[in-house]
Amino acid sequence: MTATRRNLLALSALGGAAALMPRSGQTQDAQHAGDVTPTIGDIVRDTLPVNVMQTGQRFRPPTRIGLGGVPIGNGFAAGTDEDAEATLEAAWALGIRYFDTSPWYGLGLSERRFGHFLHTRPRDEFVLSTKVGRLLTAAPQPSSGTMWHDPSPFAYRYDYTADGVRRSIEDSLQRLGISRLDIVYIHDLSPENKDMGQRWTAYFDQAAKGAIPALTRMREEGLIKGWGLGVNTPQAVLRTLEIGDPDIVLLATQYSILRHDEALTHTLPALAPRGISAVIGAPLNAGYAAGRNRYDYGGTIPSGMGRKRAAMEVIAKKHGIDLRTTALQFAAAHPTVAAVIPGARNAAQMQANAKSMEVSIPTAFWDELRKNNLIAQTAPVPAPV
Repeated sequence: MTATRRNLLALSALGGAAALMPRSGQTQDAQHAGDVTPTIGDIVRDTLPVNVMQTGQRFRPPTRIGLGGVPIGNGFAAGTDEDAEATLEAAWALGIRYFDTSPWYGLGLSERRFGHFLHTRPRDEFVLSTKVGRLLTAAPQPSSGTMWHDPSPFAYRYDYTADGVRRSIEDSLQRLGISRLDIVYIHDLSPENKDMGQRWTAYFDQAAKGAIPALTRMREEGLIKGWGLGVNTPQAVLRTLEIGDPDIVLLATQYSILRHDEALTHTLPALAPRGISAVIGAPLNAGYAAGRNRYDYGGTIPSGMGRKRAAMEVIAKKHGIDLRTTALQFAAAHPTVAAVIPGARNAAQMQANAKSMEVSIPTAFWDELRKNNLIAQTAPVPAPV
């Protein structure tokens, strides 16, 4: 871009969605799943930030923003194949080359939609990650009680054995229509996983004997470039550091502008000395930082979080920026973070997320957040561009 410009991008979704306003109730919020918040601020970049690989460094995705696959798997609301394809087209056109999905997302739906687009792209030009830990089997009706709307007709069961990992990867490759994966995450080993609760430790013991050594061998044999865990809580990550050698971990719902203290003081410092990077899932807390009336994946908004968001929005408006932009850049600013992977369900949302990475955020904005104890005093923040 030849000159800095004040830009208010009221991007409309395919079919013409309005700018998102906070709404009451999860059902009503789902009705506006395709809406787009505007990107506000001085846009000073014309390319997305990238990772520059150094000799001896563990594998990292190329772009510091990727595309997460929950909405494309019909998380929170049902979407169309056409919107999914347009989202991926937009991501590619914007220069995004990191894509993350999972068999769990839509019970195979997200992988099929990602693969429909990616299998026609040169394989060496993008990085793809998926997950292991659940195996899908055809069923008359999909498993009930999930967060997926109109999922594929599959049931699932947990399997973190070596054989289960190999089966899961083979199934994923067939759904994707792609010859190989780059990163594999061991998925949802967490007390927060309602299927497991405190039984997560028994599943972890299974992974310690099966998934962890199996993925380590696959990396050593060059079948994958890296492995790690994809979890919503830190316990399994910290335990894995004691017995394994992961390359990269996907920390979902753990490091955001709204909630970051534990990851900042414990999890990320445990990764850094070993050269392990983090990918930040749900950097917008499943849309809450973009105005949604939902928080993370459980739906319950923590006490006091509404006041915190409102205070941040006031300060952001004062400095001529929007909260989604600050949230994405905050999560990407930590030196241990390799990428943030917000989801998007249409092209306009994807374009808005990418534009947020091109805005220069005034230093005074971060100073005011610290002054009002809205972010940790020691939290890294992006330098103005």
